[in-house]
Amino acid sequence: MDLAELQEIAQKESLPMQIRCCVAAGCLSANSQTVKQHLEAAVTTADLEEQVQVIGVGCMRLCCNGPLVEVKEKTAESLGTLYEKVTPEDAPSIVAAVNGGETKVQKGDLTQPFFTQQMPIVLENSGKIDPERIESYIAADGYQALYQVLREMTPAKVVDDITRSGLRGRGGAGYPTGVKWATVAKAKGERKFVICNADEGDPGAFMDRSVLESDPHRVLEGMAIAAYSVGANQGYIYIRAEYPVAINQLQIAIRQAQRLGLLGSNIFDSPFDFKIDIRIGAGAYVCGEETALMASIEGKRGTPSPRPPYPAESGLWGFPTLINNVETYANVPWIIRKGADVFASIGTEKSKGTKVFALAGKIQNTGIIEVPMGTTLRQIVEEMGGNVPDGGTAKAVQTGGPSGGCIPASAFDTPVDYESLSQLGSMMGSGGMIVMDESTNMVDVARFFMEFCMDESCGKCIPCRVGTVQLYKLLTKISEGKASFADLELLEELCDMVKHTSLCGLGQSAPNPVFSTLRYFRDEYLTLIK
Repeated sequence: MDLAELQEIAQKESLPMQIRCCVAAGCLSANSQTVKQHLEAAVTTADLEEQVQVIGVGCMRLCCNGPLVEVKEKTAESLGTLYEKVTPEDAPSIVAAVNGGETKVQKGDLTQPFFTQQMPIVLENSGKIDPERIESYIAADGYQALYQVLREMTPAKVVDDITRSGLRGRGGAGYPTGVKWATVAKAKGERKFVICNADEGDPGAFMDRSVLESDPHRVLEGMAIAAYSVGANQGYIYIRAEYPVAINQLQIAIRQAQRLGLLGSNIFDSPFDFKIDIRIGAGAYVCGEETALMASIEGKRGTPSPRPPYPAESGLWGFPTLINNVETYANVPWIIRKGADVFASIGTEKSKGTKVFALAGKIQNTGIIEVPMGTTLRQIVEEMGGNVPDGGTAKAVQTGGPSGGCIPASAFDTPVDYESLSQLGSMMGSGGMIVMDESTNMVDVARFFMEFCMDESCGKCIPCRVGTVQLYKLLTKISEGKASFADLELLEELCDMVKHTSLCGLGQSAPNPVFSTLRYFRDEYLTLIK
C-alpha cells in the first residue's frame, strides 16, 4: 500500500450527513447500542440511506448525560447538534429533525466551557470516527504519520523529533519519552520489544479505556512509529480483562491493519516489519508497574523486580524493551504530522502538550477532558466541570489515584503540570481526577485508598504487604474515634517507612493520600482523636 491508495480509501469514506451515536462502554451501559439500531431503522424508514449515515463512535466526553448523539454535516466547519440522554424512542424524532422536522429531545450546549476549553490532540478523533472501520481512521489522516516516518525519516530523526517535542510519559512518572526511546534505540540486543501499558487500574480513571474504545488505530500507529525508531519488530498491548469493549476494538483494528498491510511485513513497501499481539491481564493493579507487567506477559506471576537493570536495557525475556502507556503512544502520530515544535509550543516550560483527565466525583459535568498543560485546577473544576451540583462547594481534588494526593480548594489556582502537582504533595498520575465536596470526610478518603493499596499489594515485599495493613488499621481506628495521639504519631512514622522501603511504586506511593490529607486536613484527624 502507498499514500495514493490511502487517499483513495479516505475519499470514499462516509456520506454528507452523519448521525454519530456514542457506543463507548459508558454509553453502552445506558443502552446506546439499542439507540443506534433505532436510529438506523429510522433512517431507513425515512428513505435517507443515500444522504445520512449512522455510525457508532467512541467517547463523546460528557459521560454524565449519555447516551449522546450528534448530528453533523461531514464537511461543515460549524458545530453539530448534540442530543443528550437519548432513548430508543427518540430516534425517529432526531431523524425527522435531520430532514427539517422538529424534535423535543434534550439538546446539549457545545459552546459551554466543558467543550470549548478542551484542546483535542489525543482525543482529536474520539466521538467522530467509527473505531471499527479502519477506513474511518484513514479518512481522518490515519497512518499518514507512519507513512511519512517510513518513507522520509530515519529512526534517529524520529527519536530527535519526539525529544524536541518535550513529550513526557503520560502513565504517571512523567519521564521524558524521547530519552527513553533513545536509550532503547542505542541498546544492544538480538531482539527488541515495544509494549503498550493499557493496564489502567486507578479508581475513577477511564482515560486509556476511552482512547482505545474510540481510536484504537491511533495507538497502533504510535506503537509502529516507536518500534521503527528503536529497532523493534514485535509489540504487545497489555490490557486488563475488565475492558471487553476496548479489547474487541483492538482485535478488530489489528486484523484490519494486517489486512491492508499496515501491520506485518514490509509495511508501506519498506524493509520494516512489525507485529502486535494482545495480552490480557487478570486485573492486578500491581501489573501496571512495568517489571510486573513484563513478568505477566512472560507467563509468570505479576510481581515487580528490583531496578536496575531497567527495561530499556534488559526487559521482556532479557531483551531491550520500550514501555509507554496508551496516551503517550496516542500523542505520537499528531507530533509527526503537525511537527515537534508545534507540540512543544503547547503547555508549560517543562510540561509540554496536553493531558487527558477523567473528571469524576462530586462535580456537575463528569466525563473525559483534554486540556493544555498549565490549565489551572480551578478552570477544570469550576468552569469545565460546572462545580459541585446543587450549589455545593468543592473541598478538594484527588489527582493521581491511590498514588496521588488530595489538593485543597485553597490551591485550585495551581497550574496542572508535573512539577506543580508534585510540590503540592500529589502527582499527575495517569489522569484520574476526583472532586470532593464539603460533605467528604478526608480521613475516610485516605482510608479508602489505603484499603485499595492493601488489597492490591502483591505481597512480595514486607513493607508494603504488612505496612499497608497496619496503616489501614490505624486509619480505621482514627475514623471510628478510638485512636490516641500516639496512634497519629505512629501513623506518620509508618507512612515514612512504607514510602522509603517498599520495592515498587505501589508501596512507595501508597502513603501519599495519608500524607496529603494530614498536610491540608490535619484538623479532621485531630477532631476524631479528641
